[in-house]
Formats: sequence, C-alpha cells, structure tokens
Amino acid sequence: MQPALALWIPLLQLLLVLPGQPQSLKEESTPSSVNCDQNQPAYELVKRVPGSVDEDGLCHCVVHLPNNLMPMNQLEQLQSITRVLMDKYDQELSREAPTYNLLRLELEGARELVTQLMAKEGGSETEDLLSQLQSQVANASLKLKLLADSDQRSLRAYRQEVDVLEGRLSDCEREKWQEASGPPLPPGSCAHGGLQKVSRPLVVQLNWRGYSHMAGVWGRDSAPDLDSSLYWVAPLGKNGRYFDYYRLYKSYDDLVLMKNYVERTMGYGDGSGNTVYENFMYFNYYGTRDIAKVNLSSNTLVLRRPLPSATYNNRFSYAGVSWKDIDFAGDEKGLWVLYATEESKGNLVVSRLNTSTLAVEKTWRTSQYKPAMSGAFMACGVLYALRPLSTRQEEIFYAFDTTTGRERRLSIPLDKMLETLHGINYSPLDHKLYVYNDGYLINYDLSFLVRKQKQSKPPA
Repeated sequence: MQPALALWIPLLQLLLVLPGQPQSLKEESTPSSVNCDQNQPAYELVKRVPGSVDEDGLCHCVVHLPNNLMPMNQLEQLQSITRVLMDKYDQELSREAPTYNLLRLELEGARELVTQLMAKEGGSETEDLLSQLQSQVANASLKLKLLADSDQRSLRAYRQEVDVLEGRLSDCEREKWQEASGPPLPPGSCAHGGLQKVSRPLVVQLNWRGYSHMAGVWGRDSAPDLDSSLYWVAPLGKNGRYFDYYRLYKSYDDLVLMKNYVERTMGYGDGSGNTVYENFMYFNYYGTRDIAKVNLSSNTLVLRRPLPSATYNNRFSYAGVSWKDIDFAGDEKGLWVLYATEESKGNLVVSRLNTSTLAVEKTWRTSQYKPAMSGAFMACGVLYALRPLSTRQEEIFYAFDTTTGRERRLSIPLDKMLETLHGINYSPLDHKLYVYNDGYLINYDLSFLVRKQKQSKPPA
C-alpha cells in the first residue's frame, strides 16, 4: 500500500501548480505573413500565428492567450502519471474488494478527465473539468490513506495473534522437550553426566536501552541460592565496550513487564564478561587487567585487584565479541574467571576465584585458542565452549572438566535469533543459559545426561 500511495504525491504536486492565472509573454508587434510555428517551438494550441523574421532570423509575433489556458506539457505529465497509477493498480491492487474497485473506477474517471482537458482550449468548462479532477484525486488519496491505516491496524492485530500462538507453541515444545529429557534436575544439583542438549531460544524482550545497544549481558544470580530471585540486565554503551548502567529486578515477571526495577550507574566496567554471584557483580575494570566486585545493594565498589598475567584491552577476546578479555562465570561449584595470557599463547585459561578476596585459588589451562571461540560458560565445574557455525547457529564443541582435568569434544547445536552472542551466563537454580544476543535478552533450557542408578541386589 505504501508504494502505491507514494505515487499520488507527484500527481498532487502537479495539480497544485496548474495555472489559473494569466500567462505573460513578451510582445513585439510586426505584422507579416510568416508562420512562426515553423521556425521555433510553441504550445500546441498556438497554430499559424502571423509574424515577421528579422535580419538575425528571429521570429517576432504577437500571441493572445486566454487567461485560463492549460499548459500542455504539464497536462502530458498528468496523463503519464495517471497511466502509471493505473498500471500500478492493475499489478498490485488486483483484488475483488469493493473499495479497491471504486478506487479503480475513480482513477479511470480521472484519466478520462485528463483526456478531455487535453482537447480543450480553455474556458469555464476546462476549469470545471480541472475542479472535478482535483476532487477525484483528493477523494482517492483519502481512501488510500484510510485503507493503509486499516491495513496496518489489521496487521498489528494479526501479529499479536501470531505472537500468542507462537508463545503457546513454544510452551508446548518446551514441555515435550522436558518430557523427552527426563525429570528436571533439582536446583543446584550436579547429579548428572554432563550437558546433553540445548532447547530452542526463548526471546524475552529487547533490552531497555534499545536496539542500538547491541552488546551487553544479562542473567540471574548464578549462586545456587534458593532464596535468590534476582535478575539483572547490563547493556553496554553504543561502542560495545563501556559498561555504565545496569538494572535489577526482583523477579522474572518484573523483568518481563519492566516494572519494580532499580537502575544503577556504574561508570568503570569494560566489556560484557560480567556475572552476578551472591548479590555481587563481578566485572573487568575499564582499561586494566583488574577484576572488580560491586555490592548490588549499595552499588559500591568493594574490591579491586589485578588478575595475574591476564591479557586485556581486546588482546585475546572472543571471536566476533570485542573487549571481552576477562569473562566471569558462576555455577554450582563457585565463581570462575575465563581469560588468556601471553604465556598460554592465547589459549583459554580457567581460574577459580575466592569470592571474598578475589584471589586465584586454582588454575587450569586448556588447549583451545580463545579468539576462535564465540563464548563459554561453566556448569558443575565443567567449561563448555562455543563456536559459530553460521549466522543462525552455534555449536557447543568442547568441554573441560576441572574435577578430572579431562577434555572432550562435543557437537551440541545451539540456535540463535541474531548473529552475535555477547554475554553468556548459566544459572544453577533453573539450569538455563541467559544470553544477550545483539540487543535481545534470550534464554535456553539445558538438558543433562541422567545417571543410571545402581539397583540394589535383593536379599538372599
């Protein structure tokens, strides 16, 4: 509807400049039998005007024009535009709806009026025809606008219905997926054999700062505390690096409805590697290898110290995600930090942190080059690494168990809505991944292998 409506704009502009005032021409009277129309161009209404030719070959004549003469070149443009409109409606508005049929008839009438105007030499009848044409064009434009508005309202209603149906479908798929995956794990439980598969993504909403804030991170408090229901969202600045604001929500419903939140100003965070653990936010201090801890209740910086040997300032960030040199993760086993060093030649290093002092308690070195990964997370002390397969799919391809020191290859697909996964956080309370995907808040259900329980032998 919009392209067709746009075609009316030049037509209306043309009608506004059609003259109703006298046309002025320079007069130089020298009677002669010369026909000026044979020597220089003139309007088609000017036929065989007597005049004379001077020594330079220029024709001089006197032309008396009626005050209401229609300029033929503009009428030709009007006829051409009307023809284009008719062709457009024959192609795009080939519907049987009565309203569109009426519009088609009005356009045909307008074209007939243009034809009649082309044949007239001026006078009151021409002005009447022009008035009729202007009226028809105005009516047709109004009807087109009303139809466009009606179509948009109908489209919004259809979209709302589709959103409801897609939500129901997603719920059914999740229920079916959970049934096939076996009984859900209790919150904070590691009684499983490792990650088995990932659900389809559930889009929660666009971040509150808008689509231009494509980089960021969000999640749930990653400590296995049953009393905690804190959710947090931290979109980065538009440059994709500066962490300056975040919001806290007391429940998932509050987050979805964007109500009952607390908004804080940070001002010294770097990248999207943040996580929240036991009501404290951990992040990379801007422009340094320092790791920092903020009390979310008071929004005060309580601790800051350097992470030994860690590279920073985008030295070994993830593939497609800038400024994420230092990546925090929380799970059932504690607080972790994922990074790279010059000594590891860019390969990923995993360290477990003391939450009170931020001291490194133990470190593991993996065989995977960090800039080749798109992200990573921890679950039950196991590192899971992702890599991009396409703009719409990732693969969890690698696992490293800090308990045994063993690594293994995986191939678990993870669908995504948009191209880049920025912040990735795991919650032990609901066994979900919370992903910030190019400005959108998305989560996934994780399914783990069920361990077979040993059956006790019956008494003899």
